[in-house]
Amino acid sequence: MEKKLFQVKKRHISLLLVNLSQVPKGLEMGIGTMARKEKAIVFVSNTYLTKSSLMPELEGLEEVHFYIELVQFIQVRDMLGDGRLIKRRVVDGKGEFPMDCPLHDSLLRVHYKGILLDEPKSVFYDTRADNDGEPLEFCSGEGLVPEGFEMCVRLMLPGEKSVVTCPPDFAYDKFPRPANVPEGAHVQWEIELLGFEMPKDWTGLTFEEIMDEADKIKNTGNRLFKEGKFELAKAKYDKVLREYNHVHPHDDEEGKIFANSRNSLHLNVAFCYQKMGEYRKSIETCNKVLDTNPVHAKALYRQGMSYMLLGEFDDARNDFEKMITVDKSSEPDATAALLKLKQKEQEAEKKARKQFKGLFDKKPGEISEVGVESEGGKDAGDARGSGEATSADRGANTMDSPTRESEYAFEEERPGLLGRLWPSARRIFSSVGINRCTIL
Repeated sequence: MEKKLFQVKKRHISLLLVNLSQVPKGLEMGIGTMARKEKAIVFVSNTYLTKSSLMPELEGLEEVHFYIELVQFIQVRDMLGDGRLIKRRVVDGKGEFPMDCPLHDSLLRVHYKGILLDEPKSVFYDTRADNDGEPLEFCSGEGLVPEGFEMCVRLMLPGEKSVVTCPPDFAYDKFPRPANVPEGAHVQWEIELLGFEMPKDWTGLTFEEIMDEADKIKNTGNRLFKEGKFELAKAKYDKVLREYNHVHPHDDEEGKIFANSRNSLHLNVAFCYQKMGEYRKSIETCNKVLDTNPVHAKALYRQGMSYMLLGEFDDARNDFEKMITVDKSSEPDATAALLKLKQKEQEAEKKARKQFKGLFDKKPGEISEVGVESEGGKDAGDARGSGEATSADRGANTMDSPTRESEYAFEEERPGLLGRLWPSARRIFSSVGINRCTIL
């Protein structure tokens, strides 16, 4: 059978167009392995000769040879995988992707222009015009810019320019909105990454210097926690804990300071999990403290609260009662927690009685309807079950307030001495994958 040859210039096709079935699947796979300026012959058998606008007729073709020259490509990345948050590189940066990108929390300098995707498109902010020509400087991982903005900047190289199209929930609907940006607005950012500074390497630092650096990061986490940004706060605490894996105190005094700092960070992480509703993970994190110190009153309190919110009342009671025996100073807080626990048990019992009311009053053969009655919305908050608490319940206990009870929330016991990735790192790393990369 005669083999047909097709010569195609890269500038006329793209992987983005491949997704629209405009080139055969086999050709897409071949181009995906090529570098800029490369010339190659791509052999595509009929198995991979999918129909496309480039080759609408496939009958009688056993194999096709494509002579390809990759003249230029523009990277287009689907950051969320659903086509809503798109990063399109228009000017290449310097370095190797992704090794030279600011994936870790860094101090970033960017110029950007914000555009509303309305008709006509209007500019709502331009650093070169509205910031006296000065770039925006911000630390990533601290919630200082919209989430979609930061996600894309983390995947840019120094000197790169990209255009980002962002939906409202990753732009300004969950971030302080500029006055000229309406709610629900889709936006476009034209971003240029001028450069970034990596965080200080702890290698070679003294123990005191390491504790000071840890204190700075932890204080940032504390601020984020108080702002209700629990995932970002947890990421800060986790970062210090990862760094602590490489810290080795030299004497007993340093060991005590180090152990106290690490325990307080674990309890901060546990508190973040609790606020995020992930009570099992909160308990597991508390156990990291209790495994080394079974009589740690604050760890017992935090674990007991998580057990209570799960509806495991006996375990919660054991923790609160043990607090009193190991630390008399914790008795007021433990007593308050036990009162709250009793209230939760009564609510659970009341709900159970209501659910099963009349279940055993029916004659044999009759079907009893069991359900939760709604009396003017009275039981709406109970519908979640005894294992979960409403937001009002979570805030009812004053020990959960970081402004009142910082020692349980943050344990800032060494002011001035004890202070990897952003929570959306899962999205970032998934977007780094080749399957997320499309090329124009």
